[in-house]
Amino acid sequence: MLKKILFCMFYFTLLSPLNFVVAEEESTELVADYQYYALEPDIITNYIKPGKHLGYIRLGVDLMVKSTVAYQEVETHEPIIRDRIITILGEQNEQQIKSITERKAIRARCLDAANDAIFEITGTRPIEDLLFTKYLDQ
Repeated sequence: MLKKILFCMFYFTLLSPLNFVVAEEESTELVADYQYYALEPDIITNYIKPGKHLGYIRLGVDLMVKSTVAYQEVETHEPIIRDRIITILGEQNEQQIKSITERKAIRARCLDAANDAIFEITGTRPIEDLLFTKYLDQ
């Protein structure tokens, strides 16, 4: 019985340093700390609609950033980002707002405009992706 206990202790002693080395290697691979910043409240604005009627759109927007520093930059410059998105939406017509393929193009334009706005101030492009979490048009 004593031999079994000694063998188990010897066996676990040999394997335990390997486990710690593997755990250290895995932790060094995770460099990026992705976070999402939600623009609150939702963006509600008008768009171009033929006739005397106004069309409006309500968007929920989440911004994906790679680090806490980028998150703070986005948080600081949220009003500028919001303004750029509202400007782009206001330039669209009804067909562009209602088309799914155009929706992707609008999202890409909003991402570029938001990054450009922050780049003008800080010299960095902190936003990795821009997601529409709500997209309601009327």
